[in-house]
Amino acid sequence: MAWQGIEGHDAIAADFARAHASGRVAGTYLFIGPPGVGKGTFARRLAKALTCAAPRPGLVACNACASCVQAEAGSHPDIDVVQKPEDRATIPLDLLIGDADHRMREGLCWRLLLKPALGGRKVAVILDADLLSDEAANCLLKTLEEPPPEAVIILVGTALERQLPTIRSRCQIVRFRPLGPEELLRVLRAEHDPTRVDDARLQTCAAHAGGSLERARQLLDDELTAFRAALFRMLGARPLHGVDLAREVLAVVDAVGKEAPPRRARLRMVLGFALEFFRAALRHDATGESSSDPALAAAVAAWRADDERAATCLAQTLDALDGIDRNAYLPVLIDAWTALLEEPRLAQPT
Repeated sequence: MAWQGIEGHDAIAADFARAHASGRVAGTYLFIGPPGVGKGTFARRLAKALTCAAPRPGLVACNACASCVQAEAGSHPDIDVVQKPEDRATIPLDLLIGDADHRMREGLCWRLLLKPALGGRKVAVILDADLLSDEAANCLLKTLEEPPPEAVIILVGTALERQLPTIRSRCQIVRFRPLGPEELLRVLRAEHDPTRVDDARLQTCAAHAGGSLERARQLLDDELTAFRAALFRMLGARPLHGVDLAREVLAVVDAVGKEAPPRRARLRMVLGFALEFFRAALRHDATGESSSDPALAAAVAAWRADDERAATCLAQTLDALDGIDRNAYLPVLIDAWTALLEEPRLAQPT
C-alpha cells in the first residue's frame, strides 16, 4: 500500500522512517523532481507524521491525535507552510523574516525559533522554492545552516539548477522520480467513478502523462485534450503560423475568465504541452524514437525540423514559462512567444 496514500515514493518514505526510528532526521531537506509527481503532498504528509503524537510503524501519522487533527485542518501551530503568493513573481522576504516594521519578529524564520506548542518538533515546508527571491534565499541561509533544535525545514523545487549553490550545499537532496503509468492509473481509478469514465480512457491518460499526475488529470478534460491535439498540429505545421497560434492560445487562456491566477495556470498548461512537443521532437531527431501518443507522433513527424531548431524553441518556451512567474502581461507574452517560434533565432557559430 502506498505510503499515506501517495503513489510512487515508498522508498523515500522508508528512508525517512529509518531516519526517524534512529533519531537521525536531518534539519534541512531539498525535495527535487518534476512537477506533478507529489513532492508538495509528500512534504505536507511528512510534516504531519513528524509531529504526530503516536506515529505508526513506517512513520505513518495516526490521524487521531490532536496534532494530526490540526495538521489535517491546516491549523497546526508547529507546521508552517510558505509558498509564493499568487500576485507575486517570487517568494517575498517578508514571508521569511517579517515586513520592514517587524523584522525577525514575524515570518517563518522567527516562528521556527519559538518553542513547539504541541510536541517536540517544528516543521517548515517552503513550496515553490524555485521562486525564492535572491534576497529571501540569502536571508534563509543561516537558518538552513543552523536550524533550531528539533526543527525540520523542507524546500520543494523542480531542479537543482534553480536553487542557489549556497542553499543546495546546506540541504540533504531528496530526488523524486516521475510516476509510472501503473501508479498514475491507480490514482486515477481511485479518483473517478468507473461508470462515468471508461477505464481505457484512464489507461491512455496515464500512459501519455509523462509521469505527472497533474498532466494525467488534464488529459481527462475533453476540451483540453482536443486543444492539446490542435496545438500539436499548429506547432508541427510548416511553416508555423505565429498569428494563428497566438489567437488560439489566447482564446484558451481567456476561456477561464479575467482573474489572473487561473489565467496564468492555463497558460502554464499550454506551455507544458508545447514543451512536450519540442522534447518529443528532440528525442525523435536524436534517436528516431516516436511518441506512443498518436497525436504527438504525427505532429512531430510533420514538423521535420532538426535538433537545433527544436532546442531553440524549447528554450524559448522555457523563457515564456519564466515570464509567467515574473507576472508578465499574458497577451504580450503570448504574442512574443509565438513570434519567436515562427522564426526561431538560431545560435550563431562562435
